[in-house]
Amino acid sequence: MLTLVTIPCLSDNYAFLLHDDATGATALIDAPEEAPVSTELSARGWGLSEIWLTHHHWDHVEGVGALVEATGAKVLGARADAHRLPDLDRSYGDGDQFQFAGHDVHVMDVSGHTVGHIAFYVPDAGCVFTGDSLMALGCGRLFEGSPEQMWDSLSRLAALPPDTLVCSGHEYTAANAAFAATIEPENEALKQRTEAIAALRKKNQPTVPSRLSDELETNPFLRAHLSEVKAALHMDAAPNAEVFAEIRRRKDSF
Repeated sequence: MLTLVTIPCLSDNYAFLLHDDATGATALIDAPEEAPVSTELSARGWGLSEIWLTHHHWDHVEGVGALVEATGAKVLGARADAHRLPDLDRSYGDGDQFQFAGHDVHVMDVSGHTVGHIAFYVPDAGCVFTGDSLMALGCGRLFEGSPEQMWDSLSRLAALPPDTLVCSGHEYTAANAAFAATIEPENEALKQRTEAIAALRKKNQPTVPSRLSDELETNPFLRAHLSEVKAALHMDAAPNAEVFAEIRRRKDSF
C-alpha cells in the first residue's frame, strides 16, 4: 500500500511524500524547503529514500541539498533539465519508466511552464505529480514554453484515468476559481467547487491534491477544446491551442 502526504511549504507551495508501507521506502516529490519535510518525516518515523524533481525553479528545489545531506536520498529529475537542477543520481525523459518499491512510475514530459518540466504518474497510488504544469483549476504561466507545448502537455495529462489525484505545486486554487468563473460563469460544477474551496481555505486546509475528474469539469485550461468554451470566447472556429493561449493570456492579466 502507498500512503500520500501533502506538506505545505514556504508561503503557498506544496511538497508530497509517497510512502510504501511494505518496504518503508519514501519518496519526496519536489523540495521547496527542508524544515517542513524533515518535521513530517520525523513525526511519522520515516526515512527518505528518493527525491523526485518536476522542474528547476528554486521554490521546488531549494531544500534538496540539506535533505540529501541529512538522509542520503537519491535525487531524480529530467535529463533535459539536468543542467539547471541539483546534481541528479538518475535522470529520465518522456516515456521512461522506473520502479519505486516495486511500483511503476511513468515519466511524462509536460513542458510549457518550463522546457524540460516533467510529471510523475504512479498508477498504484492513483496519482500524478504535476508540479507547475496542470494545477488545481489552473496551469503554470508559460515562462519558457509555447501555448502549443502546454496544450499538448495538458491534453496528455487529461487523458489519465479520471479518478487520478492531481498533486500540484501551489495553493492558488481560490484565485484560479475566481478567474475560471470569468470564462464559464454558468458552470454549475465550478460554482459548487468554488464553494467547497472557500470552505477548505476558511479552515486553512489544502485544496491540493485535486481529482482529475473535477479538473475536467471546471478547469478552463483543460476545456479549451469544448464548443461551449470556444463560443464564450467568440472563438468558435479557432484551433484548440489558440483558444488555450487566449485563456492563458486573460489569466496573466487577471
